[in-house]
Amino acid sequence: MIAGIALEQTAEGVLLPVRAQPRAKRNGVVGTHAGRLKVAVTAAPDKGQANAALVDVLAESLGLKRSQVTLRSGATAREKVFLLSGVSLDEVRRRLARWS
Repeated sequence: MIAGIALEQTAEGVLLPVRAQPRAKRNGVVGTHAGRLKVAVTAAPDKGQANAALVDVLAESLGLKRSQVTLRSGATAREKVFLLSGVSLDEVRRRLARWS
């Protein structure tokens, strides 16, 4: 675990647990919450808008392409899991270190 976040390596990539904060004042990573990366987005949780915004924020914050970030579970919940492909567990840990 890095920064209190429980990452998991799979054959497809790294699973990143996220706590979403929709309808925030601005987009960005705001820290950690209960073993998850807390990410704020201005979009409302309506018709997948917040999920799309979360993908954008995660890709930008972690230096990944949007296509490397996929929502794996939690489409209608605040607690979500994203798959980060094309990056190693050690590299994700290094990129998350700024929020520790």
